[in-house]
Amino acid sequence: MGTTKKKSDVLIIIPAYNEADNIENIVDEITTGYPQYDYVVVNDGSSDKTAKILKKRGYNHINCPINLGIGGAIQTGYRYAKEKEYKIAVQIDGDGQHDPAYIEKVVAPILADEADYVIGSRFVGDETEGFKSSTTRRIGIRFLSGLIAILCLRKIKDVTSGFRAVNKFFIDVFADNYPIDYPEPEAIMDAVMRRKRILELPVVMRERETGKSSINLKRSVYYMIKVSLDIIVCRISYGIRR
Repeated sequence: MGTTKKKSDVLIIIPAYNEADNIENIVDEITTGYPQYDYVVVNDGSSDKTAKILKKRGYNHINCPINLGIGGAIQTGYRYAKEKEYKIAVQIDGDGQHDPAYIEKVVAPILADEADYVIGSRFVGDETEGFKSSTTRRIGIRFLSGLIAILCLRKIKDVTSGFRAVNKFFIDVFADNYPIDYPEPEAIMDAVMRRKRILELPVVMRERETGKSSINLKRSVYYMIKVSLDIIVCRISYGIRR
């Protein structure tokens, strides 16, 4: 598990929790269409057949002994990237919503030393294309985007996108410390406060074909309250430090 020989400087991190219906499609799409990249699937204590599929297919993977949550799973991937000395890491969800065809696009600015942190965004470029999520969640995304803009004077439109690429600096940072619950906005806040080069590029996302999101209305309310408070606390802590 997680021992495939390194052949690239780019690692694709694929967190997966109960993605038995989707994981083969996304890994096969990457290994067939984009074999120039390395990948690791982080099985986050799945209770379905995800672990059996990963083992049977011989996919490069790490099995978490318990469910760590999305933040813990991603941090596990970053720790692997740091240990193997990758220069760039790309996050792609295990549900197939992120199209691997855009990996080269989000990696290119880092390779060209034009960015440290690249976000694959649903809300820049042609907003008529691709899957945008529900109306309720789009409202929440706009709220968090506005909150970060007010606190940091930096506008990021798609603050909850899990499709991201980062350089070696952030691999090291996230391997040591990564937000646990709903980490995407908090990780962006951290990057903004570190004054690093953040770039948002348009990507077209796909709707989940099977299974369902773990985010329901109750969890969405909890999400908004918790993340908003965490963002404010994070901003205050950076203000004190600087």
